[in-house]
Amino acid sequence: MPSLAEEVASRRTFAIISHPDAGKTTLTEKLLLYTGTIQSAGSVKGKSSAKHAVSDWMDIEKQRGISVTSSVLQFTYDGCCVNILDTPGHQDFSEDTYRTLMAADAAVMVIDGAKGVEAQTEKLFKVCALRGIPIFTFVNKLDREIRDPFELMDEIETVLGIGTYPMNWPIGCGRNFRGVFDRASRHVLAFEGDGHANATKKVGEIEAELGAPELDELIGQENHHALMDDIELLDGADHEFDLEAVRKGKLSPVFFGSALTNFGVEPFLKDFLRLAPAPSAHTDALTGEPVDPVDHPFSGFVFKIQANMDKNHRDRIAFLRICSGKFERGMDALHVQGGRKIKLATGTAMMADDRATVDEAYAGDIVGLFDPGMFSIGDTLCAPSARVQFAGIPTFAPEHFARVSQVDTMKRKQFVKGMEELAQEGAIQIFREIGAGMESVIVGVVGVLQFDVLEQRLKSEYHVGVRRQPLGYTDIRWIANEPGSIDVAELNLTRDTLRVEDMRGGKLLLFTSPWNVDWATEHNPGLRLSEFGNVTF
Repeated sequence: MPSLAEEVASRRTFAIISHPDAGKTTLTEKLLLYTGTIQSAGSVKGKSSAKHAVSDWMDIEKQRGISVTSSVLQFTYDGCCVNILDTPGHQDFSEDTYRTLMAADAAVMVIDGAKGVEAQTEKLFKVCALRGIPIFTFVNKLDREIRDPFELMDEIETVLGIGTYPMNWPIGCGRNFRGVFDRASRHVLAFEGDGHANATKKVGEIEAELGAPELDELIGQENHHALMDDIELLDGADHEFDLEAVRKGKLSPVFFGSALTNFGVEPFLKDFLRLAPAPSAHTDALTGEPVDPVDHPFSGFVFKIQANMDKNHRDRIAFLRICSGKFERGMDALHVQGGRKIKLATGTAMMADDRATVDEAYAGDIVGLFDPGMFSIGDTLCAPSARVQFAGIPTFAPEHFARVSQVDTMKRKQFVKGMEELAQEGAIQIFREIGAGMESVIVGVVGVLQFDVLEQRLKSEYHVGVRRQPLGYTDIRWIANEPGSIDVAELNLTRDTLRVEDMRGGKLLLFTSPWNVDWATEHNPGLRLSEFGNVTF
């Protein structure tokens, strides 16, 4: 029976991040395929494939071929228990990605070999850099024409400000793609694609010295000479591989491959599990001390809430990242923010929307807890005997606003329930004018696409049709003064500034321009405004 320390040491929890369409979900599928978790990989796009990606389980994801919510996938491989957090690439759902990165110990950054570092990649990378977590890079789509690999490396270093170390090196690309050279083993992994998307791995691995005549035969004379020149250049000019720098997020190991044709995925997975760290200590916000994953009793935080994963039961699942100790089904825990003891009667392991009951889980694992409506994003759960509290997860300021009201007044109950539950997930934020009811609410989102997702989910999950009226507000500020110390109705504000409250009773102001924000602070001495909710920086 493995000890607690051995169980924790075998955990690897990572998030996969990328710009939309770089192939993140496809890579996730192939990882599952390799580990025997699924029998055939689904594709995100393509009419010929009726099978959708496992991680894209919502109707809207299947229709549009994009991921709109992060999903959790768990499997075991080579003695490691792996938790993958697949995140939405589309920038309109970046908030979900930010929250998910809080729960990961490492990140895999997928880059499209033809496009290089794109805007969303840069944005997500910054969040990883702030947390100082290790970043592994997978340069994808070698089955197509890509940019010069040296140019790509240079771009990663310049734009993201991180050192790179190629673990392998591509031999050709597109139609001329013949495989990769593994720098550690000095082996050539030859590629023979049959042109199909879900090609069985046709990989010949040969131990061949660079310059050996049999390599000419395998990869072609021209490719062989180009490879020898490239490797000589790399060996002479490259950084030394430094595991410590990788673990601190200063050096990114780079892998080349093609997720679609299944090539390079397995070598990447093996190296990743070898190099990626086991769960690290999170800081207790009460004392500032690190919470040791092994020595400290059970603790964890909620980083995501998902409603209606099971259409039959209309349930809500709170995703809990375990930070220390061991979770056991039926154990008592303290809900720190609610200030009460609760029994964790069910624990669920996730495979996107499939689930299985979990009797025990360890630091690094992600478990789903049934949520009767008591949890919020950022809440801490811990053993009653050893109280800790992890830092909250910030609520980002929405950038687009609309007034949303129900079409059928008879469905008020469903409308209110739907709006509240979707707001608790964190996909949208809802506000109401102070003293007003819930017949019409103001919805704030980070990206416009979230409005479409909201309307579709209200219709399919709650059977409610809604009207949407765009509003011209551009800036939102939380009133950071102590509750009750300021009379919001008496504030001296411009005519087009709106006073609203959130679902927790927090008071906010909506402005139509930054000039109006300055007016409010200048004309109301003592008024403190914050750009973030939930968290003080």
